[in-house]
Amino acid sequence: MDEIDRQIVRIMQEDGGISSAALGERVGASAASCWRRIRNLESDGVLGPVVRLVNRDAIGKGLDVVCQVRIKSHERGAREEFEAWVMAREEIMECLSMSGEWDYQLRVVVADVGAYEAFLMRKLLNHAAVASTASHFALKRIKYTTAVPV
Repeated sequence: MDEIDRQIVRIMQEDGGISSAALGERVGASAASCWRRIRNLESDGVLGPVVRLVNRDAIGKGLDVVCQVRIKSHERGAREEFEAWVMAREEIMECLSMSGEWDYQLRVVVADVGAYEAFLMRKLLNHAAVASTASHFALKRIKYTTAVPV
């Protein structure tokens, strides 16, 4: 990646819908050159699909919870089954496999404490692989970005 590619990636992380012409103006290249560069960055796996970010509060999903999970067994089948279950849960926005005391860290987005309690007690804690959990409720979002430093 050269500096123009880096600029394109930075800009597109902030505005994925920017036109090639507008992008060209910002990086000092032609629209056609930007279009080719974007296609190459997509082909190389640098740029993924274009999506729109949703304001969680505007759709009534204002509670953000970090949930740490310890599983009963670290056997491959148990991990794969739990991870497949996680992938199917729409309220789980992010799942990280962790080192240390906890096996997984989930970021769960729901409407309110009652909705989280229902998810935790009726779904997560009822999963056969789950040994224990710890929940941490976000009080305020200080920083949020999807942009990766380039």
